[in-house]
Amino acid sequence: MYSSSQRKVRVAITIAGSDSSGGAGIEADLKTFSAMGVYGTAAITSVTAQNTQEVRGIYDLPPIAVRKQIEAVYDDIGIDAAKTGMLSNTSIVKEVSSTLKQYDFPLVVDPVMISKSNATLLSDDAVGVMIREILPRATVVTPNIPEAERISGIKIKGIDDAKKAAKAISENYGSEAVVVKGGHMGGENSVDVIYYKGQFKELSSKRISTSTDHGTGCSFSAAIASGLAKGHSILDSIKEAKEFINKAIYYGLKIGKGHGPVNPSSYIEVPAIKFHMMEKMDKAIELLLKEQQHIAKLIPEVSMNVAYSLPAKYARSVDDVIAIPGRIRLYGNRLIFDRYPRFGASSHVARALLKYMEYFPEYRAASNIAVNDKIIAAVDSLGLLRSSYDRRFEPKDVKEKEGSSLPWGISEAIKNSGYKRVEVIIDSGDYGKEPGAIVFGKDPLEVVEKLIAIASRL
Repeated sequence: MYSSSQRKVRVAITIAGSDSSGGAGIEADLKTFSAMGVYGTAAITSVTAQNTQEVRGIYDLPPIAVRKQIEAVYDDIGIDAAKTGMLSNTSIVKEVSSTLKQYDFPLVVDPVMISKSNATLLSDDAVGVMIREILPRATVVTPNIPEAERISGIKIKGIDDAKKAAKAISENYGSEAVVVKGGHMGGENSVDVIYYKGQFKELSSKRISTSTDHGTGCSFSAAIASGLAKGHSILDSIKEAKEFINKAIYYGLKIGKGHGPVNPSSYIEVPAIKFHMMEKMDKAIELLLKEQQHIAKLIPEVSMNVAYSLPAKYARSVDDVIAIPGRIRLYGNRLIFDRYPRFGASSHVARALLKYMEYFPEYRAASNIAVNDKIIAAVDSLGLLRSSYDRRFEPKDVKEKEGSSLPWGISEAIKNSGYKRVEVIIDSGDYGKEPGAIVFGKDPLEVVEKLIAIASRL
């Protein structure tokens, strides 16, 4: 076996149960390892039959099978860091403890006891064994509030109690660092309390209200193990894991009928998608400039913008939509605008696009243009399917709620079309509201090409 200093690829192992729904356990850990840039290996302790709503069955592996998996990975590939999750029963806990004592790699312990659906994942008699035999070997322990209460015997009602519990766990059982997670604590912010080397640290982030939080603890602890596997310090590993899990929760996947899973892949997937989106926006901007004399005919008094959203599974708000800051303005026959698009730069077109994508998710780009009889005739001559909405029929409660009018209008227009995939939606305007239209496409290049085609008919 090569030493860790000789390996170009860092290796982490998860010692945990398998989740058939893919949201937690081994499956979540391996996704996390990959997203964090380490090679993931696994020692399965138990196979669970579960989905987003319930755990239907738990089938433990023989303890010797767990040991053999760990030893097989270490003897051939090597292990730079490990994490434990669901250990299920006393025999497995003892076998894992005995096996880990052979090695000195960092260990993150996620003391999993209860599933998101309230199924027991660690038998009562195994809890004490885990506390006595596994925690002293831990580099980092990551209990949630109920788990920290069970391990420390301290009732946690706030930050001060969490600090007492973290300190008690570390000092009573020898764990090098303890992170008491704040997810169950309530409040506007989620505050994780760290106890390490006799000092406390708090990691606070805005609480994300969501039902897609299955696998949060698994992914968080696996992210810490990834940092340790790469040779990062304990505190740096915990801080990066906090950033990682916030993204994974924010971009959680709305699948299943219960608690949807967090999304570890978003940590690398979203930046990659944004990079390619920037490339497409650059090409669209070049085309806008090349054809600006044509495009100038379509600029409304309120100015124009081109917006491009992250894929529907990642589109949560206007901050997930890239657009041109300050919009596109007209100076003579020239377009004046910021050449550097940014995420969150549009409200108007972005809100329209996000609502449109609820019906047609593959169409991720849009631009607003002026509207008159000639423009409508040009749209029709090109065979672009259009629809419209009339603000006179806008409900009073919608009109009075800031930012609600445009999404209502988009829905109305789609409904008026018989829910067909319209490419142009026309707003007839209202008192103090300029009439206008929005053109939709799969990407900004397609949208700009449609704009050029419309303008060329004028």
